[in-house]
Amino acid sequence: MARIRDLAKACKSKNAGPYELTLDIMFGDQETFDKVRRSGVITPALFAKLYQVPERSVQLTEFPPAFAYKATFERRIVSGAVGDTDVYGAQQHAPLLDVEIPI
Repeated sequence: MARIRDLAKACKSKNAGPYELTLDIMFGDQETFDKVRRSGVITPALFAKLYQVPERSVQLTEFPPAFAYKATFERRIVSGAVGDTDVYGAQQHAPLLDVEIPI
């Protein structure tokens, strides 16, 4: 099985305001994007599990023209609050990198 780190051209995270995070996964070509899409692995349930948030809070969008996925969901700790370890949300993509895709 391949991992997202092996398949994605880019995987990044950032704040979507102080209360939400956005993660982007971009693939380099249509063929890879289609294989990942057909696998059915990238779902709101995946993000809920990885980031310990309610599945109902995950808004997942596919953007086929860019071979990309975007997920936005609530932060467990508000940006800049006591206990927050990543004010900008720039390091939150790491759990996605090891997700296995059966292709």
